[in-house]
Amino acid sequence: MKSFYAPEFKLGILGGGQLGRMLIQEAINYNVRVSILDPDKEAPCAAISHEFIQGNFNDYDTVIAFGSKVDCLTVEIEHVNTDALVQLEKQGIKVYPKPSFLAMVKDKGLQKLFYQEEHIPTAPFRLTDDIRLEDAASLHFPFVLKSRTGGYDGKGVQIIKNPHQLADALSGPCVIEEMIAFTKELAIIVSRNESGQVSTFPLVEMEFNPEVNLVEFLFSPAAISGDIEKQAQVLAEKIVTSADFVGLLAIELFLTADGQLLVNEMAPRPHNSGHHTIEGCTTSQYEQHLRAILNLPPGSTRLVQPAVMVNLLGAEGFSGPAHYEGLEEVLSWSGVHVHLYGKSNTKPFRKMGHVTVTGTSLSEAQEKARRVLNLVRVVA
Repeated sequence: MKSFYAPEFKLGILGGGQLGRMLIQEAINYNVRVSILDPDKEAPCAAISHEFIQGNFNDYDTVIAFGSKVDCLTVEIEHVNTDALVQLEKQGIKVYPKPSFLAMVKDKGLQKLFYQEEHIPTAPFRLTDDIRLEDAASLHFPFVLKSRTGGYDGKGVQIIKNPHQLADALSGPCVIEEMIAFTKELAIIVSRNESGQVSTFPLVEMEFNPEVNLVEFLFSPAAISGDIEKQAQVLAEKIVTSADFVGLLAIELFLTADGQLLVNEMAPRPHNSGHHTIEGCTTSQYEQHLRAILNLPPGSTRLVQPAVMVNLLGAEGFSGPAHYEGLEEVLSWSGVHVHLYGKSNTKPFRKMGHVTVTGTSLSEAQEKARRVLNLVRVVA
C-alpha cells in the first residue's frame, strides 16, 4: 500500500452516515482523500467527501467497482456485501476490518458462536430458525429475542416476557438470549493495527432510552473499580488478537452484581459509545481508526477531562425539515460541544447529532448534560 500522505492515495468508506462524516473530519488532518459509497444522495458525507458515489453497498458489482479504485477500504456500517470485500482482498486491496470478521459480526448468531468458541463470557443463548415454531414449554421466560441479521439501534430486539407475546415475536432466524440481571451497561473501544499494536480507551458507562433502546447518556470515566477496568481491557485485547482484527472495535458489556463482565455485542467501526473521545480524550476514536487501518502507531487514549455525551434524537411527533430548539442557549454554556450530522430532515428518534459536555468533574458534566437533554429538542 502506498503511503497515506501520497497525493494519489485514496481511502474508501462503505457508508456515508455520521460516523463516516466524523471520520472524514479526522482524515483531513492527515491530508487523506476520502471516497464514499452510499445509496442516499443526501447522506451526511455527501457534502464533505472528496468523492461521493451514490450506490448500493450491498450490491456485489457496485462494491467491486468502488473498491477497485481505492488503496484502502473500510466501513462505517457492517451491513455490506462481504463477498465483494473478499474478492477485493484477493485483488490486493487492503480491506479493514477483514471481510471474515465483518461477516461474523453482522450475524448475531455467528457473533455468539464466536464468543463461545473463544471462551469469551457472554449471556447463555441458543439459536432458532423461527421462534414461532418453538415449543413454548421449552422456553424460559423472560428472554431477549434478537434477529440474527439486519438489526441496529435497538431495532430487531424484543423482550419476550410470556408465551402470549410469541405470536407477535420477530420471525426468521434469531438468537434466544437469557435475560441478564446487570448493574451497569458499559462499553470499551479497542484498536489494533496490522503490526499487532493494541490500544484501549477507558471504559464508559451508558444509560439507555427505555422507549427505543438507544443510548441517551454516555459517561466517561465509568464509575467502576480498577479491577473491572482491567478485566474489560483483557477481554478486548483477547478478542482483537484472537481474531487478527485490524481497525477499531466497540464492545458493549454487561456488569453483573457479582462483578462479572459479559460481552453483549460488538461493532467493528467507530461507534456511538466513542463520540465523547473527540473532546474527552487525547486521541479521538476516529483518528484511532485511521491510525489502525493505515498501520500507524496508536495515539494516546488518555482521558483529559470528564465527558458526558448526549444523543440528539428527533422529537416524537415531528417529521420534516429539522429545527433545533434550545441550541443557541446551550452553546452559551462553557464545556458544551455540539455536533450536528448534516441530516436535513428529522423524524421521531432519528439520530440528528450529539452534544459532548466536559467539566472539571464528572458530576458537573452530568448535571449540565441533563439540562442539555431537557432543553434541546429536534423538531420540524
